Amino acid sequence: EFRRVLFRSIQSRIASLSDRGLEVFRLIGEGRATREIAEELHLSVKTVETYQAHIKEKLALRSGRELIQYAIQWKINEKTA
Repeated sequence: EFRRVLFRSIQSRIASLSDRGLEVFRLIGEGRATREIAEELHLSVKTVETYQAHIKEKLALRSGRELIQYAIQWKINEKTA
């Protein structure tokens, strides 16, 4: 239950992401690696890493692992909504 409440809180912050940030977040949720995201979006790996850092900051996530977990959960919820 705590995890569900926490996820809802993060969901509201997802709306604050830029279009490109949301696109990066979506691709993370699909299990894409940083290099794959960079290639698909025609960006450098460093730029994608910067987006990931901004996303973590905006969503108040502490680690890359948390970012991946929440992106996957968001993607699952998006499919079932």
